[in-house]
This record gives sequence, structure tokens and C-alpha cells, in this order.
Amino acid sequence: MSAEATSPGAHSRRRGLPRIDLRRLGRAALLGPATRDRLPAAIGHVADAHRAHHPDADLAVLHKAYVLAEASHRGQYRKSGEPYITHPLAVTLILAELGAETTTLTASLLHDTVEDTDVTLDQVRAEFGDEVCYLVDGVTKLEKVDYGAAAEPETFRKMLVATGNDVRVMSIKLADRLHNMRTLGVMRPEKQARIAKVTRDVLIPLAERLGVQALKTELEDLVFAILHPEEYAQTRALIADNATAGDALAAISEDVRRVLREAGITAEVLVRPRHSVSVHRSGLKRGELRGTDFGRLLVLVTEDADCYAVLGELHTCFTPVISEFKDFIAAPKFNLYQSLHTAVAGPDGAVAEVLIRTHRMHKVAEAGVVALGNPYASADAAGGQDGTERASAADPQDGERADPTRPGWLSRLLKWQEATTDSDAFWATLRDDLAQDAEITVFRAEGGLLGLPAGASCVDAAYAQHGEAAHGCLGARVNGRLAPLSTVLRDGDTVQLLLAQDAASGPSPQWLDHARTPAARIAITGWLTAHPEAVGTPDAAPRAALAVTADRRGEPNAVVDLPGATVRLAGCCTPVPPDAVTAFSVRGGVVTVHRQECRAVDRMRALDRRPIPVSWGDAPECRVTLYAESFGRPRLLADLTEAIATAGAAIVAATVEPPSEQRVRHTYTLELPDAAGLPGLMRAMRDVPGVYDVSRAQQQPATA
Repeated sequence: MSAEATSPGAHSRRRGLPRIDLRRLGRAALLGPATRDRLPAAIGHVADAHRAHHPDADLAVLHKAYVLAEASHRGQYRKSGEPYITHPLAVTLILAELGAETTTLTASLLHDTVEDTDVTLDQVRAEFGDEVCYLVDGVTKLEKVDYGAAAEPETFRKMLVATGNDVRVMSIKLADRLHNMRTLGVMRPEKQARIAKVTRDVLIPLAERLGVQALKTELEDLVFAILHPEEYAQTRALIADNATAGDALAAISEDVRRVLREAGITAEVLVRPRHSVSVHRSGLKRGELRGTDFGRLLVLVTEDADCYAVLGELHTCFTPVISEFKDFIAAPKFNLYQSLHTAVAGPDGAVAEVLIRTHRMHKVAEAGVVALGNPYASADAAGGQDGTERASAADPQDGERADPTRPGWLSRLLKWQEATTDSDAFWATLRDDLAQDAEITVFRAEGGLLGLPAGASCVDAAYAQHGEAAHGCLGARVNGRLAPLSTVLRDGDTVQLLLAQDAASGPSPQWLDHARTPAARIAITGWLTAHPEAVGTPDAAPRAALAVTADRRGEPNAVVDLPGATVRLAGCCTPVPPDAVTAFSVRGGVVTVHRQECRAVDRMRALDRRPIPVSWGDAPECRVTLYAESFGRPRLLADLTEAIATAGAAIVAATVEPPSEQRVRHTYTLELPDAAGLPGLMRAMRDVPGVYDVSRAQQQPATA
């Protein structure tokens, strides 16, 4: 099977630039004669694509890199029979068409020289500088002789660490894999499948996260063709059978152009065919596909405000499908993607999906981080066209890092990989992490943002924010409300993590059930391994409430205007001086005294019960019932009772309810020597680590 037979076509390539078949250029084109600014024809194609994005780029360094690469690889051939130099040329052409700057293209031409020839990193550094050397080193594979079976995962680990310092490393790797996938047909089927699976599990998710959609979509189609040849053939046949499907979208696009023209909005309206995997997924989701399901409309405008103007016109003049509307301009995706998504129905009921974005957004949507150029260039250099660099990626301490392309997921990945020394564990965890292809943003109550994978819980947020200090996390407040650590967070939530002051506190084994991020799982597992005694004590069955009662009855400090009546302070609200109180007569000549805001007072009045005048006596002592809401931890009960005793209160009765979702409710009936000490007592109880609220009794009484 030929290399071309495995390729479903480059549907995402920039319009107007056909793919160059470097194999047909021949020896003369690879070596000379020199043309186009004294460049051989092969590198001339790269130069043309590069200058389409960077008109003032200095091509001398590209020529110099090409000469070194061609000389170094001379005599080497690919398995398909072409001179090996065709590979770095093709990789560089892919990046040039995406708009990569000169340094990236230089490193791309040289990316296999250190790995496959006698060229050394010192030579690359001497000839082309630190940045090019760093990029070449970042994509150079580790030797199987040194690492054995761990060579592949350790190579990816090395590449990811390098990407953390400069995302251009991964840009080169993705383009390298794309060209290799295009020409994979010369490999044995089992090797094709192995490479395709790694591409599917690791490189396609990385392309998605870096926003390089042009590479991601073609890689998806190539993997689809190798791993699912029957479904791929059926999908290609379906697309061929619906070759005129674009007519339906073309008709709607004409209507859209007319509407926007009449509204005075300058816009370019394009019909974008879906690639094979996208068509296949649509078929699985919708069943029978309609003509408009084989593509989308793309509306390109100049300014951000024009995007919303276009949206308003479309929703006014067409019937919008509201459920399909998404605003990724106000809230960009984690991979820098920005667009308005909507869907409208035409006069005949056909529904067309519409993407609305500016030309700049479109460039970033297609090329992702490649379109952002050098993240280390100064502000002046970043605004230039030549792609020259000012700061060294290998030594980012030279200046403040100005990299907008290191998102939260990459920072998290770099953190947990440091804690994973085993290659197999790293490889498995990397695949699992990359499989989580959606991300949410939550706000920290104290300020700042946390980027987390969709489905992350408060446990994940704790470790993302506090690292190993999260071992002492007791609970969380989500959007101001107390929540267990198992709570799954949603995009836009505000989370406040509550930590214990006890440094010896540790995570529960049950946290692993709620941890989605590798960083959290690795940290929890590490702590539990180091503290086997915590694992060896499984949670007991739900226990009955613990009740402690001391016989310390005293006379209530309240006087009612009813001779001979027995006065009782209501247990539902436990009034104390100087609370505003009222009283009601109940069975057996007993008068109960309530706080005026107690719900029982409203109930009594609804029953036409007459209130009885009541006042506080001179005795300072009082009795009160308090509820302490806390997160379970060792020694909590002892610490609470110590705080109560230190405040000078005596415990008359205490009840501890069984834990529920790591939360424990304590009920204390206390005797205070002076009611004035109640606020201080409640503050002291709240200061106990793990206690998040202390309140006076407010529940409905069981009897009137």
C-alpha cells in the first residue's frame, strides 16, 4: 500500500497552496541549481510559504540550515526510497504554511540531524544559537541502547519538559508526526497500528490542547484510516456519494452574504467541508446525515464587535437553533480557541452550523500556538515580521517570562510528571490525563483562577492550589456554600478550600474515588503509601449518635408574670440574657420562654396563644444549646471540649451524630457562668481546626 493510500487528504490545509510532492523534485531541486534568492527549488517552496506570513523574513538562516541538513543526511534514505532530506523539508513546509516564525523553521530543518547524523548539539548551538539548539534537543529521541523499553515514554517526558519552557518544541513534533503518518504505508501493518495508537492517545490530544486544529484534524483522519479501515472506507464512500451536499450549504451561504451585505457588515462567508472523522461522528450522533451535515459555514470579519453584529443579523433573519449557540469569544477555550458557534435553519428547514470569528481568531484556531510566534520575544520583536528572537528559551531567567501559551493543563502535567519516576506509570498516567480533553475554570475565593479538567472535584482543586499541603484539607465552600470534597466542580464555580492547621493531617483513602487529576492521585497515593496505618483502618459502619449527659440542672434565669408557674427555657432556641424573649403557657402549668425570632413564636400566635410577659432575672448564669458543624478528623471532640472548658462553660449534655460525607454535627447544651461570655465561647469553638460553623439552636420543637 502506497503512502498516499493511507492519507485521506489534507482538508485543513490553507486555501490556495496545493501540497508539494517533494519526492518528485529530484536531485537537482534538492541540491541546485540555485533559484529564488539563490535557494534550491526544494527550500524555495518553504521560503514562499514562509514569506506569505512573514514578508520581511530573513531567509539566509533557512538556506544555511538546509545546506547543513542536506549535507548531513546525504546518503540516507527513507523506507519509501526517497532521500531522507525530503522528511525535514516536508515537516518545515507544514510549519511554514501554518505561519511559524524563522527560528522554528530553522530548528525543523535540523530536527533529525543530532539524532541521525554526526552533527552535535554543540555544532548546532555554534552555528544557529541557543534557541535553535534548545528546540532541536527537545525533539531528539533518547537512545534505546540507554533506555531500552522505556525509551519512548522517557522521550515524551523529555519533550514535554522542553515544551513547558518553549511550546515550539511540540509544534515541531506534531508536524514531524503528521508527515510520518502521511507516509506510513511502507511500514508493516502492526507497526502502523502501534504508531497510530500512540498518535491517537498522545499526540492528537496534545494538538487539541495546543489549538493546532489544522494538524489535529488531518492526524485524526490518518489514524482513522489505519485503525478503522472499514469505517473509514464507508465514511469516504458516504462523502463521495454526497458530493453535491455542499450545494445546500452554498445556497444558505448566499442568503447569509445577502443578509450581511444589506446590513452593511463586511464579511467573508466560506463553506468548510467536514473532515472524515467529523462526518463519522456526526453520523453516529444523528443517524442519517443531511446535505448540510457535511460541512459548516465560516464567517470571517475584522473586529470582535462585528462577530456579535453578524450573530444578531443571523438570529434575526433566520430561525436560530438556540441549543447550538456557544460563545467562545467571551469565554475562550483552554487552547486559545475563540469563535461564536450557532446554527440556523434555512427556508426549507435545513439546519446549517455557523462559525463566526475574526481573521486573527481564525489564524489562531487553525494554527494554535504556532500562530503566536516566539513566546520569549520582546514586545518589539513580537510585533515584527521577521520572526527573529531576543531572549533565550534555554535560559528564561534572562527576563520575565511572557508566554501566553503555557496553560494550566501543561503546568499541571509538568508537576505530576516530576513525581512519577516509573516510566510505565508515567506513560499510563499521561494517556489518562490527555484523554480528559475538556477543561473548566474555577475562581479561587481569595482571588485567582484554577484550570481543571471537566469532572474535577474539590479534591482536585485542593491539590492544584495547595500541592501537598492539601493533605490537610478539611472541606470546601463552593459558591459560598459548604460542600463535601467529593463535590464535582462546574465551569465558573468559586471554590474556597478549608485546610487544617494540624500538619500531621492526611488524606482519606476515599479521596481517590473523587480525584480525577493525576497530580491529586499521585499525591494521595504517595501519602497513603508512606502512612500505611491510615489505609489499614477502614471506615467503620455508621455508628449511633454519641450522647453524653451531665446532671447539672439549674433554675432558669427568667421571671414571668404568672404566679406559681414553672418556667422553662425553650430547647428549640435556648434563649439567654439579653435576648429579646416572649413566653407562652403550655400543658401542666408550664411556661416556656422563647427568643422572639424563634419560629415557635409564630406558630403559637397562629394558634391564638396569648403571650405572657417575661423578663430576665438578676442571676448571671445561663444555659444554652449550641450546634458545631465540622469536618471529621482525629482529636476533634477532645479539642472542642477543651475549648469549651477553657471558656469557662460546663457541658450539661453533648451529642455527636455519625459522620456524613466527612461532616460531623455536634450538639452541646452548656452552662455558662455569665451570658456575656456566649459570643466569646462561640468564637473559641469556631477557631478549633475543622469547625466551620457554630450556631445556637433554631430547630422546630417537637412539642409546643
